[in-house]
Amino acid sequence: MEITIGVQNLSRELVVETDQTADAVAKAVRKALDGGSALELTDTKGRQIIVPTATIGYVEIGSGEQRPVGFGSL
Repeated sequence: MEITIGVQNLSRELVVETDQTADAVAKAVRKALDGGSALELTDTKGRQIIVPTATIGYVEIGSGEQRPVGFGSL
């Protein structure tokens, strides 16, 4: 699943690919915004991403479904 995080005062977005469910990511975002000091996520390669909540502009949580690939999907 792809997660896009808009950070204040940065022209580029942070894009994170994770194996977590949309519900788990949304819960982590809510927890961070409700009083946590940082949003913590783990990407598909096991790296940990930490974003201070004071700098988060928005979080876009993509769908978990895979897009079809190849000629068989026509």
